[in-house]
Amino acid sequence: MEIALLLLAVAVTVLTVTALSEKRDLPAPLTLVVVGVAASYLPGVPEVHLEPEEVLLGLLPPLLYAAAVTTSLVDFNANRRPILLLSVGLVVFSTLGVAAVLRLVVPDLDWPLALAIGAVVAPPDAVAATAIGRRIGLPRRVVTILEGESLLNDATALVALRMAIAALGSSVTLWEIGLDFVVAAGGGVLVGGLTFLVVGFVRKRVTDPLLDTAISLVIPFAAYIAAEEIHASGVVAVVVAGLLLGHVAPLLQTAPSRIAERTNWRTIAYILENTVFLLIGLQADWLIREVGGSELGARTTVLACAATLAAVVVLRLLWVFAARALLMRPGPDPVTGEKVSWRYSLLIGWAGMRGVVTLAAAFVVPLDTEHREIVLIVAFTVVAGTLLGQGLTLPWLARRLGVPSPDPHDDALARATLLQQAAKAGFRRLDELAAEGDDPHHVRELIVQRIEQRNFAAWERLGTTEGEESPSDLYARWRGEMIDAERRRVLEIRSTGAVPSEVVSDVLAMLDVEESMLDAADAARADLRTTGRVQRRDGCEHLAHVPLLDPPAEPACADCLAEGTRWVALRMCLTCGNVGCCDSSPAATPPPTSARPSIPSCARSSRTRTGAGASCITRAGEGGAGIAASVVIPALLDRCNGQ
Repeated sequence: MEIALLLLAVAVTVLTVTALSEKRDLPAPLTLVVVGVAASYLPGVPEVHLEPEEVLLGLLPPLLYAAAVTTSLVDFNANRRPILLLSVGLVVFSTLGVAAVLRLVVPDLDWPLALAIGAVVAPPDAVAATAIGRRIGLPRRVVTILEGESLLNDATALVALRMAIAALGSSVTLWEIGLDFVVAAGGGVLVGGLTFLVVGFVRKRVTDPLLDTAISLVIPFAAYIAAEEIHASGVVAVVVAGLLLGHVAPLLQTAPSRIAERTNWRTIAYILENTVFLLIGLQADWLIREVGGSELGARTTVLACAATLAAVVVLRLLWVFAARALLMRPGPDPVTGEKVSWRYSLLIGWAGMRGVVTLAAAFVVPLDTEHREIVLIVAFTVVAGTLLGQGLTLPWLARRLGVPSPDPHDDALARATLLQQAAKAGFRRLDELAAEGDDPHHVRELIVQRIEQRNFAAWERLGTTEGEESPSDLYARWRGEMIDAERRRVLEIRSTGAVPSEVVSDVLAMLDVEESMLDAADAARADLRTTGRVQRRDGCEHLAHVPLLDPPAEPACADCLAEGTRWVALRMCLTCGNVGCCDSSPAATPPPTSARPSIPSCARSSRTRTGAGASCITRAGEGGAGIAASVVIPALLDRCNGQ
């Protein structure tokens, strides 16, 4: 019962503090650490001792898998050079650097123990960095690099720690260290690849979402244990399996299975990530008491902690800037078109917060090791110091550097363009199906209408007239009211017992799915409304040659005025200055499927018959080449047609 009550108290505390932190716009990881430290000194709170096995086997595999399965393999591969330089090169550099600093300030420490401490504090935990990064809007590439680093740096650090511990009892050659690293990394990749093949073979034959999700819960532990059994890196095995399975999930799993797995792993990661930070804080009381009896004395202990904390921060910055030419690809970013700035390097260098793996690694050091207590207190100091020091100042630093955060307008434009390209492929297939047989029920027209409505809603997010509801907004509001009424009626019928409960549950689930889709779309539109009006021309070689045209003082669609209708959104062509309205305006009629052109950005959401970019379709060509671009009124978003 004591263990059950403790687990319940931890869960309730984590959920409560996290909810309050989000409401107060505070970083939940840092708040949980502070709460944990304070709680460790309260009477009645039992001492919490994290054993290495609990973290390395119980917490690390699911956390790594949850991150890996949602990480884009394409983005990971595009940034593999900076990720490897940080996850391997920086860990080795930090291990050696911290060991050298400790030998200077505490000569009583021998080299193997100093190297063990260096390996313990070397790997940053990007859970805190990426949580804060997404909250404050760090550039996506920075977040991708930090996530990729965290997926692999634990393996490097644990191999280094294993060698340092082995050196405590006997000498270890450089050849043995290199061989052990190769075996650990290569074996981890092999086990991860085999896990991917086995799970992929099984998933092709599994269509039940419950069974598929249950399989996913076994994957991280199976991969980790299998790799560790052959003395390979379980961390690498879990990461490789997660990256590959996440990448091919659309081909291996059914849609319900992907949705169920995504939801379950988001929940697991949410609970474990936040629990980890509370557990870190709960270690404070007994760790400080244990170090009080150290033979090294309080002054030496404080000096060692301060020197190590300063070393991990400075060494990371030195490595990042020294290797900047390799960390950041030369030239503009292939996605955003922006020049890579030194500000990105500074953010990556400063976002080096340590986490629970550092504490777990400290406990791996054998109990009979001389001055073992110094390892524990140094590890806790580095974790708490980096989380609170760098974690609290990272948002301020990002604001002072003025790095561009992900723009919801860019995302909305990319989403609408991608949906349009997908719709073109779907319409081609629809035409093929329609040509194969008769369509007496006019199903083709119904499908075309629904796809067009979906695409119109995506474009409306970019430029709906301020203060007015777009058709998709009005649809979401009215349909939401209808769903509430439908649900109330279903519940009334359920109370009579006239309909089987399974049927009632099925109908309620259908309503829930539709309502969740409305909520997601409404949240996306809210993000666009809160970002305000911006005008961007930087980083686009095409827009650089286009003169900046001021939108008219009272923009209007001449066609709508002539027809007596009202437009939903307006766009202006930056080449000719023509202003027109979007496809979802009341009188807009989409062309036949076979006549749909590939519309450049200046006309992507304009009326096909006239519209803002009608005259530019001929100029720019069907592929959208040239300098034709559009500006959304009133959002004023300049965009290159190549994007």
